[in-house]
Amino acid sequence: MIQVECPNCGLRNASEFRYGGEVNPRPPQPLAIGDAEWTDYIYMRRNAAGVQTEWWYHRNGCGTWFLAERDTKTNAVVRTYLWGK
Repeated sequence: MIQVECPNCGLRNASEFRYGGEVNPRPPQPLAIGDAEWTDYIYMRRNAAGVQTEWWYHRNGCGTWFLAERDTKTNAVVRTYLWGK
């Protein structure tokens, strides 16, 4: 069973959460980029093997969006934390 630690509620079964995708920082000057750059930002992901930072949502709990560092090779969650912390 995969478990994820919610920053508010503690360790829970992964079925309580929704995966929100890997972190993809917004373009620094969104009005200055063209269609090709926007297409890359919206649709392209790194999908790298190893630890990546992802958005997760605690849908069956506190309703909080938070960040998780998860190893995509082992599916182990390394750490979780609230955005901006």
